Amino acid sequence: MRIALGQINTTVGDLTGNRELIKDTLQKAETAKSDLLVLPEMAITGYPPMDLLERSGFVEDQLIELERICKIKTPVAIALGVVMPSEPRDGKVLENCAVLIRGGKIEVAQAKSLLPTYDVFDEKRYFAPATQRSLISWSENQRIGMSICEDAWVDQVPYGLDPIGDLAARGANVVLNLSASPWHAEKPQTRRSMLANLAKAHDTTIVFVNQVGGNDELIFDGGSFVVSPQGKYLGQSKLFEPDLRVVELESSDKSLQAEQSPEPQAIAQLEKALVLGVKDYFRKQGLPPGAVIGLSGGIDSAVTAHIAVRALTKERVLGIAMPGPFSSEHSVDDALELGKQLGIQTQVVDIRPTYEAYTQVFEKLFGAKENYGIAQQNIQSRIRGSILMAVSNAENRLVLATGNKSELSVGYCTLYGDTVGGLAVLGDVYKRDVYALARFANLNGTLIPQNTIEKPPSAELAPDQFDTDDLPSYDILDAVLAQTIEGSLEKLPTKADNRTIEQIRQRLDRNEYKRRQSPLVLRVSNKAFGTGRRLPIVHKYDFRLTS
Repeated sequence: MRIALGQINTTVGDLTGNRELIKDTLQKAETAKSDLLVLPEMAITGYPPMDLLERSGFVEDQLIELERICKIKTPVAIALGVVMPSEPRDGKVLENCAVLIRGGKIEVAQAKSLLPTYDVFDEKRYFAPATQRSLISWSENQRIGMSICEDAWVDQVPYGLDPIGDLAARGANVVLNLSASPWHAEKPQTRRSMLANLAKAHDTTIVFVNQVGGNDELIFDGGSFVVSPQGKYLGQSKLFEPDLRVVELESSDKSLQAEQSPEPQAIAQLEKALVLGVKDYFRKQGLPPGAVIGLSGGIDSAVTAHIAVRALTKERVLGIAMPGPFSSEHSVDDALELGKQLGIQTQVVDIRPTYEAYTQVFEKLFGAKENYGIAQQNIQSRIRGSILMAVSNAENRLVLATGNKSELSVGYCTLYGDTVGGLAVLGDVYKRDVYALARFANLNGTLIPQNTIEKPPSAELAPDQFDTDDLPSYDILDAVLAQTIEGSLEKLPTKADNRTIEQIRQRLDRNEYKRRQSPLVLRVSNKAFGTGRRLPIVHKYDFRLTS
């Protein structure tokens, strides 16, 4: 039995386009003499469709495309994820299904048993769970079961039901797992270990096929594979790009020898994920002609620009340096050097005349003062944000926000200033990892100026200003935030005293209102700011301080 792992990049709601993508993948599987093509979860609608599922005609139009797929004349059977109507159950009339098409007909439709409703997932909002699990008699020696994504995550979430174990107990020796499993750091390793253990525990082969591509904040890495009852791999697909891999299964599984592609190191995966997220955000929305980025000469804007160039090409990225009254000479020099190394168009716009006009307004409003404090600082950021938005309006470019997760966590950012934009590329990347991305970018030659990496970070909104004037050192800040937001088990630096920890956590809560008004954040951790983290802006419950 030859199984083709159809790792495809679908676009949510592009029903016809996704059907054509499936058709093209089917042709490749047929050319490769496959017996069965396995595609991801919700392959026609794209994942996650969210409330499009409640829009009139959406599910019906998807079923029309499913019917067109059934009519394709092919010797290859197809397993793909679709949304199917169901009898009313638990107040729901839809099921998230895997269907097997053979001979132009749907032979089996298996609903998803476990509906994740945590973090970015909200499937109980739309679907009823399966009431039973069925087998497919493929041949005399092979009986296939179908499962969908979360059905395999039973050692991560205490559901009290093991759909793959149930299928194996009924006699399945091959279980398909059609998935739309988003990436975050260390996710591929978690999946492989989890499914290898599941395959060994139930003495069955598991075929895992995952979606690839970016859809809004979510980034899907693909990484499809087959794992044998002995926990060995064959035919692992690429990470972060579409792929078709054909795996030959024998009933004895003698052909399943260990074969695992080398996995990119963690920082390489992070860069690939961010590049894919930016690329697909632009491509799937048809956003011409490209991006505009404010270049401060600092590390965050430099890494954002590098990611944008990799995602969009240098011709589609515009950088604007906007020196102000407190900007150092090196900030402009570093910004221009970055533009030169990346090969992007750069412009310099001096904001001092506009800033001086604002100080005259401040004098009328607040009286003559030497220093207007935070208002004086933030107006510089807002002037820069207005300039970037003007370029966006005039040239139809999307502004990429450059702030990182460390700053966004504690509100070290200016509303309507450096938070303007359509996409926060680094909004789920801690400062320490921004530096790691910069060093990784320079592995094969200097793209990001060394001075940008080495100099102390500063917003340059006041004389001799540095980030550490207002923040703890980033090693403390990032470690406390990672523990608090993501439940990281890393030890805090010894200099992280209880008072500092408490202040960081208070700032995290106090600045929820800023994050609600910030651009969409690409999710690369297991707890990003966005749909997966829902906290009230107004509340009176502090963190418990644990030792």
